[in-house]
Amino acid sequence: MSTPPAGTTEKRMFSRNDYLAPLPIPTGEKPCDVLNTVWRKNEIFLDVGNYSIGSAVMVMWPTMMVFLAISFFTRNLDPDYSRDVLILGAVILGVPTLILIQSLFRKVPLPIRFNRQRREVCVPRDNGEYWIVPWETVTAAATQQSSVSQAGKATMGLLVIGFENPDPHATKDNKHFSLGFNCGGGTTAMALWECIRSYMEIGPQVLPQTNDFEGGREKLRGRSVFWGICCEYVDGIRHHLVAQEVGKAAWLVIGAVLLGAPLAMMLQEWKLSPPPDLSHPDIIEWSKPLPADDWAKRSAELEEAIAKREAELAGRVEAQA
Repeated sequence: MSTPPAGTTEKRMFSRNDYLAPLPIPTGEKPCDVLNTVWRKNEIFLDVGNYSIGSAVMVMWPTMMVFLAISFFTRNLDPDYSRDVLILGAVILGVPTLILIQSLFRKVPLPIRFNRQRREVCVPRDNGEYWIVPWETVTAAATQQSSVSQAGKATMGLLVIGFENPDPHATKDNKHFSLGFNCGGGTTAMALWECIRSYMEIGPQVLPQTNDFEGGREKLRGRSVFWGICCEYVDGIRHHLVAQEVGKAAWLVIGAVLLGAPLAMMLQEWKLSPPPDLSHPDIIEWSKPLPADDWAKRSAELEEAIAKREAELAGRVEAQA
């Protein structure tokens, strides 16, 4: 599956595609894990997953709050209308809520593991199979689509990471696999991709501080998940107020009331503490550390591409200065 070279941008009237790999050259963006996709990180490998039950809650919660608010403020003016609003809200949110509840009882999909010492990627498949894909063959693109309506312009986007089955005899429907992250596209998608790229090309020290899902329950100091999350959320508001950071405290309150942030965090913590691990014996062996002399090296082609890109980015900074 061929893609344009990394660094290529295709712009149309209502869409934009930024191709980021192969080869994985710098994007110029600062690494930022906007979706808490990093589940496990150490000196050997990085586990990345796109299971985000919290995002589903934070999408549904505002809709529920709108219906509740309309019903509450019209209860004395027109009781029948107030009741009908609640019924309409229950109908609209009923199916998504059932899907959400069902997903809570399903196993969390296994993460994709990026091994920086071997410069390979382990891609688990639904049938129990594992692909070991060379890092420099991984494809990545930030896609962005816009639409215009009476309500204004709406923009949506994805970071799409693709992998090729290394088995030359694989069937047609088992040759390609891609993973999509609903992060908005554009620079946000580049920043998310930069977390993975920077880890593989530089090291774990350049990644931002991420949620420690692996030690999440210990992080809550033995308390129940729900109570621990609520306490930490309230403590965060209190610390901002003590530091006279009223704006940040207000955003946390708005997040709790309008987005259901504590509930979203609780469900995410519940499902990902600890996150699922890759338990196949071959993958366990593949994930063990290597002597420094045995670490895989960049290809000469990638070295040249990175040097060219870094010079280009440095030129942009000088031009802006």
